[in-house]
Amino acid sequence: MASSSCSSSLFAAIDMGTNSFKMIIIRAYPNGKFLTIDRLREPVVLGRETTPTSSSSTPFTLSAQSQLIALEALKKFQNTLTSYKVSKAQVRCVATAAVREAVNKGVFLKCVSDNIGLEVDVLPGEEEARLVYLGMLQFWPMYENLVLGVDIGGGSTEFVIGKQGIVVFGASLKLGHVSLTQKFGNSVGQIREHIRLVVKESGLVRKIKNCGFEVVVGSSGTIKAVEKAVFNGYVNKSNVIEVGNVACIGDGRKDWRLSRGEVKGVVESLCGGGEGEKIRREKFFERRSEFIVAGAVLLEEIFEVLGIEEMEVSGYALAEGVIVESLAKVNGGYDLTANARWSSVVRLAMRYNGKKRMRAAVQCTNTAKEIFEGLRKSDDLADNQFAASLDDKDLEYLEAATLLHNIGVFMGKKGYHKHSYCIIMNGEHLHGYSSEEVKLIALLARHHRKKLPSSDHASFTQFPGEMTKKFRFLCTILRVSVALQKMEFSNSYEGFKLVNCGVKDQTSLLFNPLAEDIEEELRQELEYFKLVFFKELLMIAPLSVPDPR
Repeated sequence: MASSSCSSSLFAAIDMGTNSFKMIIIRAYPNGKFLTIDRLREPVVLGRETTPTSSSSTPFTLSAQSQLIALEALKKFQNTLTSYKVSKAQVRCVATAAVREAVNKGVFLKCVSDNIGLEVDVLPGEEEARLVYLGMLQFWPMYENLVLGVDIGGGSTEFVIGKQGIVVFGASLKLGHVSLTQKFGNSVGQIREHIRLVVKESGLVRKIKNCGFEVVVGSSGTIKAVEKAVFNGYVNKSNVIEVGNVACIGDGRKDWRLSRGEVKGVVESLCGGGEGEKIRREKFFERRSEFIVAGAVLLEEIFEVLGIEEMEVSGYALAEGVIVESLAKVNGGYDLTANARWSSVVRLAMRYNGKKRMRAAVQCTNTAKEIFEGLRKSDDLADNQFAASLDDKDLEYLEAATLLHNIGVFMGKKGYHKHSYCIIMNGEHLHGYSSEEVKLIALLARHHRKKLPSSDHASFTQFPGEMTKKFRFLCTILRVSVALQKMEFSNSYEGFKLVNCGVKDQTSLLFNPLAEDIEEELRQELEYFKLVFFKELLMIAPLSVPDPR
């Protein structure tokens, strides 16, 4: 980026959807990579009708209540943006089907502008489809493929066909999980009949077959929820394999994928079982449970009418597409293939980490990057051959390991670092990395806690000597980063310092990292840091810590 300050590399995208409002905040890297540092979701349900009707000719109006809820959600987003110091110029807010179709959208948008200070772009359906496609390309390395993208929203479903970043076909149908539920409840027969009628009248099947496609990618909360149901055994128990003494879930081949039979199985489970299934559905799908039946039936019908046998599932969609466009405007272009390797790391982290653990992993990654770059700039390490030789690839390995270090918690907290190693090593999750690089990332995750391996440990037999020594440096940074998050790295005559960035305008105290009140685990990590880098790591800690929000 043009500026080296943290805030200048932060961008945000707000997606005002029919079912929920979502916001992502990302940190952009000079090489085109970006990392989502925060993700917020508010269940606004802007498309909820006060008087549901099955008539498609009835004008849709945003209710006064939904507008108030929408404004409250946007205020929360604005407060978060302020806390991160994201500039207004680096925030883009878009709205989709509910606002697009509302007869009173002008009044609502003016209210948003006057009260929140956000200018909202109301996206035409085809433009929404294009941005969804750009977002998908940041999750799956399919730039060279002819891709059919499907995005099921609350008020509409977008279809897009693209190759090499260029859209060759885009369409938006007024079929969404919220609108279908509003009209037909959970009457599966009526839902199916309506879907088939709309698809037939649109001529969608003929148009898509004329264009053709090589691979199908689905995005949006509904499709991700159905895929998660399959992965977590909502229909059948997940496949469990044993690797050494550690059980790993999944065989690695069905990760982020759905087959026609699996979708059918989810629909059959959702539609059967009476009251018992309803309770189970509400527990598993939580807020989405109200609309999941209509969404799953819609997905099944799409598989059927388009003859889809298997669909890749994207964790990225519209918001990430908006981010790509924002970065392109700032940098005069954007390389859509820049994230190919990195996206496989992100996919794996998102697969096994929930929102809370993902945020912790991202904070750890940011801290590790600060320490790594601070060490690389330090003149005091110039005489240390191996520390001075740390390069951008080493930083990539470190960032991958920090983002993945806690994925093993999915299997259970006991020995989770071993589970993390097992998951990374098995299933061919990381694409574009050599077997040696995968092993290094897995070992870093494995040894981020507990006992450190010696240089002659059996794990390093396949590594050249230099790589083994680099492991020592990278592992030291990772271990400290896990213990210390939201910190900024600096150097001084007293030693290296970590300064808490999240606390502003507070009196700070420089304290001895080996003081009696420091936890034993942290004490050991700081001692090891001094042993490796020959300088003490000091910390600037606030005397009082206010609520960051």
